[in-house]
Amino acid sequence: MDLLVIPLVALVASGLTLYSGFGLGTVLLPAFALFFPVPVAVAATGVVHLFNNLFKGGLLWKSADWPAVLRFGLPAVPAAIAGAWVLSRLGQTPSLFAIEAFGATLAPTGAGFAIGLLMIVFGVLELQPWFQKLHAPSRAMPVGGVLTGFFGGLTGQQGALRSMFLLKSGLSPARFVATSAMIAILIDLSRLSTYAASLADGELTLGGRDGLLVLLSTVAAFAGAYLGARFVQKVTIGAVRTTVAVLMFVIGSALMAGLIGA
Repeated sequence: MDLLVIPLVALVASGLTLYSGFGLGTVLLPAFALFFPVPVAVAATGVVHLFNNLFKGGLLWKSADWPAVLRFGLPAVPAAIAGAWVLSRLGQTPSLFAIEAFGATLAPTGAGFAIGLLMIVFGVLELQPWFQKLHAPSRAMPVGGVLTGFFGGLTGQQGALRSMFLLKSGLSPARFVATSAMIAILIDLSRLSTYAASLADGELTLGGRDGLLVLLSTVAAFAGAYLGARFVQKVTIGAVRTTVAVLMFVIGSALMAGLIGA
């Protein structure tokens, strides 16, 4: 089932996120969380996210504003490592509580509860008009790098924060996309190295079924970006954003309750 569901989500998400304002990781994480423990789901999502950004970066790197990449990206690197480390610690915590309800035991882990809560918060914020209009001054880029890196490492949620701090930088649309992709690559490389160390016991491998799942999801994300660029303009983006926010709320609530991601 996971070999069908997750690549399908990656295909649709990659196309829709071109226009919806949500990042690929934001939409893909709930799908991975249905089948994997939370730390593994975040790491697997990060692998697909990295490959997708490498693909974009390979096409657009000449258009990137490299001073902006360095001002934003360098502070983001240690922050991403710190966020990923916190996630690894949370993943090792015992269940926060255990409740018997409707014949099931609800026993969320520290990682599941934290990621679920943040997923709900980010989903709600994404639907707020004031949040969409919130832009930080360009001089705050290093602060944006720290915040984006930390939450990127902890939850994979980094697109909205990154955009908030880059939109006031005066970049043209092409340079904005290229610069954002290069910053995302720096964050992804930093957090994935920490995930790899914390998951060295074999919870996630790039061979066998896990590797096939990541490969299929990556190819599906590439295909979704191509199809989205041609056809998704006709989709009602308000409906897309509402659907994604509801999905984040439902999956986040399930994580907090311990129904999934154990």
